[in-house]
Amino acid sequence: MLPISSPPACRFGLHDSVNVYDARLSANNVSRIFRKRFRERAGEAVLNIKELARHLDLSIGTVSRALNDKPDVNPQTRERVLNAAIELGYSANASGRSLRRGSTQTIAFMLETGHPELSTGHNFFMRVIGAMQPELHREGFDLVILPCHPTTDPTSFLRRTIARGMADAIIVTATQCNDPRIELLLKSRIPFVALGRSRFQDRHPWIDLDFERFVDVTMDELVRRGHERIAMTILPNDSNISHVLRDAYAAAHERLGLKHDPALIVTSDASEFGGNQATRQILAMERPATAILLNNEQMAFGVYAALFEAGLTPGRDMSVATLRRSKQLRFLNPPVTAFDIDLEALGRELAKQALRALRGETPLAALLWPSHFVPTDSLADVPGTLSD
Repeated sequence: MLPISSPPACRFGLHDSVNVYDARLSANNVSRIFRKRFRERAGEAVLNIKELARHLDLSIGTVSRALNDKPDVNPQTRERVLNAAIELGYSANASGRSLRRGSTQTIAFMLETGHPELSTGHNFFMRVIGAMQPELHREGFDLVILPCHPTTDPTSFLRRTIARGMADAIIVTATQCNDPRIELLLKSRIPFVALGRSRFQDRHPWIDLDFERFVDVTMDELVRRGHERIAMTILPNDSNISHVLRDAYAAAHERLGLKHDPALIVTSDASEFGGNQATRQILAMERPATAILLNNEQMAFGVYAALFEAGLTPGRDMSVATLRRSKQLRFLNPPVTAFDIDLEALGRELAKQALRALRGETPLAALLWPSHFVPTDSLADVPGTLSD
């Protein structure tokens, strides 16, 4: 039996939802005959472009250009075509595959190229993807990466991907609490797995890092060492990770009997520069924190630099811990306290869950990925210098 996670990351009513479809294409306006006949996931025949064009009363050329995002198509027409393609189960004849079989034998991994794990040169996703490939290959599936540029709306990008029938299942990352991409995927009924949680997490399979444990274990150790003012960094966006970290941080303060100071939650980019700026901001406080929790390991380089510039020593003068242990951290002195996470095992499990989603297997995965706490000399007893 699959383990079920602890309390959901976002506190929203499950009945709350945002309709990402134009009202023109409500269920009453879509042909029930087409739904029944051509719903691929129900095992029926696959709707081809000729039938989609006939249903929309458009030319095949117009439908084709709309599906391929050509600039000469009216935006309203393009939206109408894409929504109908998703609603009716249209499957493009990409790569000459069999329409009768209705399968691409492909899993798509959607990456937002503005995500911190990519922009700072990290290998998190590449290691996960590298481990997925052999698992999928053994089952006859290929893995493709779909990079979504920061200037492109991720939901529109995903809508085009689904409408073109490019993959049998999709993996989404960088989830938000209110994630319109997940609502779109649920509406389309294409199998998918989320690497991250959202308020829809009880309706689809997901795997996420155990951010709550990162906060709880690290803060327990810091309080044991006498720390009371503990800062934490989060991303300056609506990522679900930021919501989870905020909630875990507040809960840990209450559990440990600490005074919660919202000023100690510092928003910053997940980069060396972000870590440097966050540390400078903390040191400039009237009562600086004596410890800092980093949501991204790359920030540690900037934290150490800011401390050295201020004549302070990491660990002795300010304790530092980060979420994920990486090889790069060994170049810092002292090495940074972090959590060892088996990314290859995570990739293999993600591939298995994508295949389970394709087969419609239950129960749905709800996995908080395990990690191992590795304390170092970057954690020390509370100093007397910063709070004097």
